[in-house]
Amino acid sequence: MFPGGGQPNMQALLKQAQKMQQDLAQAQQELAEAKVSGSAGGGLVEATVTGSGELVALTIAPAAVDPEDTETLADLVLAAVRDANQAAQKMQAERMGPLTQGLGGGIPGLPF
Repeated sequence: MFPGGGQPNMQALLKQAQKMQQDLAQAQQELAEAKVSGSAGGGLVEATVTGSGELVALTIAPAAVDPEDTETLADLVLAAVRDANQAAQKMQAERMGPLTQGLGGGIPGLPF
């Protein structure tokens, strides 16, 4: 039901929807440009991802490399990437959450 019991002002609704669409596009662009890092093994492995979750850098300290134990190195890489992705998801939720409230559960493809 609308205030006063009348019909919604379609022009105002359209303007509001366009503003929301612009805000969402801007937030998505900012997330794509933002970078967050995650680490594992006390900093032996560090992964950097964009706010949208794209892996853009991986740093491995020489001390993490043992030719006899590549499994541990692989585990450290996975843990660092997961840590970075969790930071990216948190950033997405903080930035996009307020913009998507009231859209019936968010936007398909976004993790919230």
